[in-house]
Amino acid sequence: MTTLERLARLAVWTIGLAVCVYLMVPLFVTVAVSFSASPVFDLPPPSWSLRWYEALGSKRGFLPSLTLSVQIALISTGISLVLGTLTAIAVVKGRFPGRTAISTFVVSPLMMPGLVIGIALLQFLREIGYRDAYTGLILGHVIVTLPFIMRTVQASLSLFDFTLIDAARTLGLSYPKAVIKVLVPVLSPAYLSSGLFAFLASMDNYPISIFLTDARNKTLPIQVLEYLEVRPDPTIAAISSLLILLTIIVLVISDRLVGLRRMTDF
Repeated sequence: MTTLERLARLAVWTIGLAVCVYLMVPLFVTVAVSFSASPVFDLPPPSWSLRWYEALGSKRGFLPSLTLSVQIALISTGISLVLGTLTAIAVVKGRFPGRTAISTFVVSPLMMPGLVIGIALLQFLREIGYRDAYTGLILGHVIVTLPFIMRTVQASLSLFDFTLIDAARTLGLSYPKAVIKVLVPVLSPAYLSSGLFAFLASMDNYPISIFLTDARNKTLPIQVLEYLEVRPDPTIAAISSLLILLTIIVLVISDRLVGLRRMTDF
């Protein structure tokens, strides 16, 4: 290895380490503040305590908001799994003009600011006279989660042999049953990974949710923002730490399940 190659490798590792530190330090700061005994955001903490985690149970509004966020995330992810699979099948297997445009349109919410989507969806719902916040939140979160499902499933379908479905149909299965029996098991790793990312994206969504909530339907990010405006204390750090832990658990489970699936296939 030449001197130039060594310097290049050192530069790559240095930049990579700096980026990791830049991304991880805010997370460590949030977790550290959540264990502080101080009533303000004080770092380093004067002493350590679990008071802010204990206080979560007595804070009004957080548990209903968490329940609502989980419901919205589960429902929107489930709907996106169905719609994303059907759209991906049509785009990959179909032979009609405009397939690329459809694929781009479905994933376009990832390329647009969330505030733009939220305002547009709010205006659309008001124009048609629809004012139910719960259904509006589901619709908005489907728009957010569908691109994750669509792109992942489409990539998996590009390697799938659709003649297997035709073979299943020759054995007496209808097309929907053939898809369920043959295609769905093959796509299970894609469903798992994309579904988990879609779930987390829905749980963490703020730009769209803020335009669709009302006094009785507030997702957790909206409730956290309102609490932060009224009484900023390390309770917010405790909630954020629990969300970080949830994300880590979901990613670990996803990695383990995908690994087990690959071992089973092998």
